[in-house]
Amino acid sequence: MDEKKRIFSGMRPTGKLHYGHMAGALINWVKLQNDYNCFWGIVDWHAMMSDYADCSKVRANCREILLDWLAVGVDPEKSSIFIQSHVKQHAEIHLALSMITPLGWLERCPTYKEQILNLQNKDLSTYAFLGYPVLMA
Repeated sequence: MDEKKRIFSGMRPTGKLHYGHMAGALINWVKLQNDYNCFWGIVDWHAMMSDYADCSKVRANCREILLDWLAVGVDPEKSSIFIQSHVKQHAEIHLALSMITPLGWLERCPTYKEQILNLQNKDLSTYAFLGYPVLMA
């Protein structure tokens, strides 16, 4: 059996892409799509996790990111490209996992504690923020 290995990655549509996106991910994505089954996601629900008060730019940012990906060579003939909120199964598995994930696990998550300190100017007392690791699963 000579099946290609799978790769999944995504970007949050929180604004315009910059050189860091290009150097850190997109150059590699373009190379990897030739040898792997690649799934590249625009993870719009992830963007709303900490910016829930104003989601007005998320849709436009999704379009901009998609255009940028295509412009640098991410090829929909070689890779699966999707917008997270358009895949209903993502919401379904998130709901199922959230029902069995102990609250203590989420509260002890090091990245949760770190983000609480880094984003002190935002009200992050929501399940969306605490349950972010479940959404990533």
